[in-house]
Amino acid sequence: MSDPGGELHPTVADDALFRPVRAGNAFEDTVARLLQAIRLGIVAPGEALPPERDLAARFAVSRDTVREAIKSLADAGFVVSKRGRYGGTFVCETLPPRGVANAVEEAAQPREEITAAEIDDALGLREILETGGARASAARPLTAAERDMLWTRLQETAASPVADYRRLDSRLHLTIGELAGAPSLVPLIADNRTRVNDLLDRIPLLEPNIAHSNQQHEAIVIAILTGDAELAEGVMREHLDGSAALLRGFLG
Repeated sequence: MSDPGGELHPTVADDALFRPVRAGNAFEDTVARLLQAIRLGIVAPGEALPPERDLAARFAVSRDTVREAIKSLADAGFVVSKRGRYGGTFVCETLPPRGVANAVEEAAQPREEITAAEIDDALGLREILETGGARASAARPLTAAERDMLWTRLQETAASPVADYRRLDSRLHLTIGELAGAPSLVPLIADNRTRVNDLLDRIPLLEPNIAHSNQQHEAIVIAILTGDAELAEGVMREHLDGSAALLRGFLG
């Protein structure tokens, strides 16, 4: 998302997460939005966050608010600051494990008991957003750069270690949404994916499920790259149905 010198190369997904926060909860929302960008892989481990001045402008908050939010994330082990010509604030190579209490993440994303109705709502919205996104992505004439980005995201997810799978899986799904050509879709998918990841973090991440998920990812991506909108939508629906069945089985 940025080079070591802090020069930004924004994407639709960047814009979706680095957007103005609510005025009444500026600090809390800034922390939550930065956490979302890190957990969903918009800023990967080892990559730099945008400079404070840019974050302040994009979140529409003061630089002091951004500085305090970054300090809280640094104290919790999510980011580290480096000085010098290529200094800045970088996402830690190893992130705090999900499910391990830390004051920052618990405050931004409290893990409460969830009802069957809330599960159905999150999964139902996911199906609407992501099947439509897959169909729209396949229907568009993608540029060479977009095609390369999608294939790269697929390969990164397929090669991911278990500990990093959720982040790279999230980034692949966000990329598919980004390629749909409707920028307003991406923040909806990002917010929904944060809800879904909270559910997924409550169940085991099993190797056979990862292998099956990767096979489905490949089928979705190939359908998009070959312009088969109906197949892309159908395979995405099958993929989401599998995740939904697991969640309802463990949490229902």
